[in-house]
Order: sequence, then C-alpha cells, then structure tokens
Amino acid sequence: MQFPSFIAKRIRHNEAGSFSATVSRIGVASIAIGISVGIIAFAVLLGFKQTIQEKIFLFGAHINITSYSQGNSYEEGPMSIPNPVSIALPQIPEIKRWQTVAHKSGILKTPEEIKGVILKGVGKDYDWQTFKSSLKEGKLISHNDSSSIKYGYSSEILISRKIAAELRLKIGDDVIMYSLQNPPRPRKLTICGIYDTQMEEFDNNLIIGDLGLVQRLNGWGKDSVGTYEIYLKDFRDLDRVANQLRTTLPPGIFLQKVTSTYPQIFDWLILLDRNTAVFLTLILFVACFNMISILLVMIMERTPLIGLLKTLGSPNGQIRRVFFSVGLYMVRLGLIIGNVTGLLLCWLQYQFKLISLDPVNYYMDTVPIVFDWPIFLAVNIATVVISALILLIPTLIITKIQPIKALLFKK
Repeated sequence: MQFPSFIAKRIRHNEAGSFSATVSRIGVASIAIGISVGIIAFAVLLGFKQTIQEKIFLFGAHINITSYSQGNSYEEGPMSIPNPVSIALPQIPEIKRWQTVAHKSGILKTPEEIKGVILKGVGKDYDWQTFKSSLKEGKLISHNDSSSIKYGYSSEILISRKIAAELRLKIGDDVIMYSLQNPPRPRKLTICGIYDTQMEEFDNNLIIGDLGLVQRLNGWGKDSVGTYEIYLKDFRDLDRVANQLRTTLPPGIFLQKVTSTYPQIFDWLILLDRNTAVFLTLILFVACFNMISILLVMIMERTPLIGLLKTLGSPNGQIRRVFFSVGLYMVRLGLIIGNVTGLLLCWLQYQFKLISLDPVNYYMDTVPIVFDWPIFLAVNIATVVISALILLIPTLIITKIQPIKALLFKK
C-alpha cells in the first residue's frame, strides 16, 4: 500500500464521537445533499419541459405554414395540393413528418348554452399517437363512419373536458355548430371523445373534427388544405430549418415557429433553466465551502502528525496527498449517499405521484419526473472535478507548517 493511502486510511478511521468524526460526517452530508438536490432539480426541470412541450405539440407543431389570409385570424386561406410547400418539405432531411389541417371558427349551441370554438379539421394523415395520452373519455375520430358515407365527411368531434362541462355535454351527445360566415351554416355534430391537456390555450375553445367538414364549410375542394404542421427530428434545429424554408418558399406563404406562437410558455421554460442554474450554483458553493472548512479543521487537528511526518522526511506534496485522499473519500461517500437518496425520491414521485400541482398555474396536476441518465452522470462528474479542485486549496496550508512548531502544537 502506498504511504499516503496508508496514512489517509488511518486518519479516516477516527474514534466514534471524536471531533474529526463529526466534521467528516458534516462534509459527507453536505456533498450528499448537494448531489441529491442536483439530481432532483434536473429530474423535475426536464420533466416540466418535456411535459409542457408534449402538450404544446399536441396542437402546435414545431413549424406551421399557411397562406396569408385577410379577415378572421383564426382561419387560413386554401392551399391546393401539390404546391410549393409540399414540394419543398421532402427535400429537408431534418423534418420528421408533416400533416395537413384546416381551422374554422364557429359557435357550439345547446338548448341551454352557447360557446365560441375553433374547429380544427384533421385528415387521415393526422398523428394520433401523441394525442392518446390526453384522451380521457370516448374514442378518436373515425374517418370511415356512417356519416362520412352519407355526407362525405365525419360528423364526429373531440371536445375538451372544460367545454364539455360548460355545455353539459357527454359522450354520444349531439350538438349544433354554427360556422362564422355569411350566411351561417349549421352542422349537427356528435361527441365521440373528450380530451384534457390542462392548458387553457387549447382547452378553452379548441375542438377537433374532420378535415372534410372544414373543406365543405369553406367551399374548398378535396385537394385544398389550410395549414402544414411540420415536426422536426430534433427540436434544436428549429431556427435553422425555419430559415431554410423561408428562403425557398414563395411570397404569400406565412411561416410561424411554435416559439413565436406561444412565446410566454417558452420564456417561462427559459426562466426555469436560469433559476435552476442559480439554485444549483448556490448549493454547490455551500458544499464546497463546507469541504474547505472541514479539511482545514482536520489539518489543524492533525498538526502534530504533519510535523512528525515532515521530521521523518516526508515532502509537502506527499503530505498534501494524504489529506487530499481524505477529502476525496468524503466526496465519494457523499456521492453514493446523495445518488441513492436523490434517485429514490425521484422514483417515489414518479411511481406514486406524491406531490400534486395546480393545473391552472403549472399545466399539469403532479410534479413530473424524467430520468435522464447522461445528465445525472454529468452532475456527478462535475461535482467530483470541482470538489477535487477545491480540495487543493486547504492543503496549501501544509507547506506553511514548520516541523518544530508543529511538534509542540497542542490541541
């Protein structure tokens, strides 16, 4: 066994109840608290971001492309297929998929209530996979039901739980929708499903129906659509792909990024990142300050030992490695305890939803957890590297200790 490791091991095995043992436990606890808080903070932050983005992307694609229209801002002008957009999209490899939709303003009317809504017409190419998690009752729209055969479009619609409560509707009920045009064109629609995203931007007024219904109300042909919803393989490519599309699309085509459509939500997510960074910096600062103080106390308590080692010929570097090893041992023990504690608390929240939230303010009813193992590994590595650099500072005092004075030092 190397000499520094041997001495460090003897120092670590302090008698129970001694002052050194107490300060060692404090050092381990500070590192454990710091790493567990870091793991929990990142798990919750990533959970918030992923959950909110998934909810936004249910109805707000990464990029929306429409034609310019005058008048009602909730509706689009028609784009016939094929068009410059449908030709440009397959040429961009960063695009994962796209789908065509159209919107129509209207009023839902029941015998007791009325409600202004936006009908989003979707076609057979619509991706329902991500939407299924928000479907609370009923089923998805069927484009091959009996009404499609009779009218040429499906009369089924999906409404939010909030709209259903306001209009007192349930699965299987019929409701009349009056489109906002001159003259109004009423349509009898059937509730086939109820969704709940817990985001007011969607739940307040958005209903989902058949694209063919919107085409019929607008007097469009079957080859006309209102919006191209584009999803990317990597959301970080959003700005670059948007700029590329702007340079290729002709005038009269309007492109809007989801970050521009919902700026307040994405600004809030950026603010969460900053708050988390500040919080973790403060935690790490306190933990490092504790480690410096604790190692200094241990060095001062072992001053006679340092004097004896210097008298026997040990160089300063060798003695510094002794106390550096003691400090790293505390860091290593703190990492083990902190990781176990942090991951256990995250698992309990993930499994049992112990902490609930107000959906009105947070867009979700429980604290979300995401286990991002590369991030957790990075937190551990950063803690070890920073702690190792910090531990070098208090060991510098060893070079100032004189052997004769150290041997005469009394605790």
